[in-house]
Amino acid sequence: MKPDPKDQTELEAAAFRRLVEHLRARTDVQNLDLMNLAGFCRNCLSNWYEEAAQAKGLEVTRPEAREHIYGMKQEEWKAKYQTGDATPLTKPSH
Repeated sequence: MKPDPKDQTELEAAAFRRLVEHLRARTDVQNLDLMNLAGFCRNCLSNWYEEAAQAKGLEVTRPEAREHIYGMKQEEWKAKYQTGDATPLTKPSH
């Protein structure tokens, strides 16, 4: 059974919340790693969040959007977790 539009929105919101929770837990994964491998990072998510809020006429600032995604102020996250170096990429062995 295909979800109706309301259920679809709720499922997408749940998946987004889980992604955000996962990224908050995986502080070992640097934004640079995410950008190199996936083409997006925590900052991209926060920018998209901010843009979506603005499209609905809601006032969400960039720092507020970043805090929502990081789970703390971005500066605090950087001080605690940012190494400044990307993880070296390894080639698959197959």
